[in-house]
Amino acid sequence: MRFFIAEPNYLLTIQARIPTMTIKFFLPLLTFTLFFLGACSPEKSAETEEVTESREEKLTEMKLGAGKVVYEANCAGCHDAGVAGAPKPGDKPAWIKRMGAGLEAMTKKSIEGFEGESGVMPPKGGNAILTDEEVTNAVTYMASKSK
Repeated sequence: MRFFIAEPNYLLTIQARIPTMTIKFFLPLLTFTLFFLGACSPEKSAETEEVTESREEKLTEMKLGAGKVVYEANCAGCHDAGVAGAPKPGDKPAWIKRMGAGLEAMTKKSIEGFEGESGVMPPKGGNAILTDEEVTNAVTYMASKSK
């Protein structure tokens, strides 16, 4: 009798293990398949492109906002009044020649300082604690106002 009592329990134990073993065996295969099928789309979806564009636009807006803050706190004193030949934001004729050299050149001169025909720009506008990124954002902000 003991043999027959033990045998049904043994069969139940084997039957209970089969689904677990099957799931453990096929789960990595299923995960691998779903991952690669999802990653193999031939084209970017329009939604992905829109998200990328909106991220870039948002990043640009954030940089312009940060540039405005730096400008108002550090640059406006000279640039709003045109001190030492500082071009005023929005004064297109004053910015045309400067923008012709490109944003990189304007930023470099603003960071390192510049003495030219029309005026003087001290390094970092005379505020040595400004980071290069802050100066870059401020220059970008002023240039955007003058386009």
